[in-house]
Amino acid sequence: MGANDEFVFLGCYTGETSGQGEGIVLLRRDGATGSLTRLGVAARTPSPSFLAQHPTLPVLYAVNELDSGTVSAFAVAGDASLSPLAVQSTGGSAPCHLAVSADGRHLLVANYASGDVAVHPLDADGVPGERSDLLNFDGKGPVADRQEGPHAHMVAPDPNGPEVLVCDLGSDRVWRTRLDPVSGRLTLVGPAVVAEPGTGPRHLLRTRDALLVVGELAGDLSWFHPGDSGALERSGGHPTSAADETDAARQNQPSELVAGRDGRFVYVANRGPDTVAVFAWEPQGGTLVAEVATGGEGPRHVALVADHLYVANERSHSVTSFRVDADSGIPRAHGEPVSTGSPTCLLRWTPVVAR
Repeated sequence: MGANDEFVFLGCYTGETSGQGEGIVLLRRDGATGSLTRLGVAARTPSPSFLAQHPTLPVLYAVNELDSGTVSAFAVAGDASLSPLAVQSTGGSAPCHLAVSADGRHLLVANYASGDVAVHPLDADGVPGERSDLLNFDGKGPVADRQEGPHAHMVAPDPNGPEVLVCDLGSDRVWRTRLDPVSGRLTLVGPAVVAEPGTGPRHLLRTRDALLVVGELAGDLSWFHPGDSGALERSGGHPTSAADETDAARQNQPSELVAGRDGRFVYVANRGPDTVAVFAWEPQGGTLVAEVATGGEGPRHVALVADHLYVANERSHSVTSFRVDADSGIPRAHGEPVSTGSPTCLLRWTPVVAR
């Protein structure tokens, strides 16, 4: 390892969910060139489709996106090797996203198929215990085959307080909930965002001025600002792809969105067109300035590290790399793709020292 090199963990789908992955994969990132090298499988665990890191402890968490959902926790050594700590049931089906509360005391998990959110207390070593809560939601939307009921797709704890936002693809809502730091119970406050019918909120992004929501079903990016009453109101939006695909298999279903370090640009991965959309972002809204081919198929997740953008192309079994132009914000293909089975999530590992 060079002095500036770092590790990246990669989630995937395994054979349990018809994927070709083997578990959590470890990559090395060259700090000088940004290139990625596949080091091998760090942990064999079923369909670890999304990953998260504890904010102050060397612990990695993964959902196991199975019919009977679980979460797995691993201790991370200095060489990024993984040691199993615990596996806990989420109480729901097909968990697809997870996050740790800002105080590091609870792990929150979005169960997509059952449409609920699980809470797991974390002990002093970051090990998850049995659920302290399982919060159910109600509602449906106009897209009959995707919105027959609630589908929790993301949990987003407030970095400065007890609020947790939940993207619900099924009800076209972003729910506002409140986490009790002592009991580990979630209270449903109400909708933070009511999206246009058929939007299918998948993931969100907080900026200093607004809340951005990517709509998987509508193929768009919407932004919400506080109105006169203080409640969030939709103030604009734009399709995330210019492609006009008549083939249903190629229709746009955007997945992840990320912001650049200075907040001037926002990037959205587009499955179907297999592109990354680049939005120039101003406090009042965004403007689509470019759409760049990912060099793969099914971009399920993207990550920004320094001046590089990395794309997990689930269906072409590859991770592609781009260098981002600092002035235009436009990513340019850079280096060779990394071959790996059914990648679904990229997590740059930030070394921490255990308390």
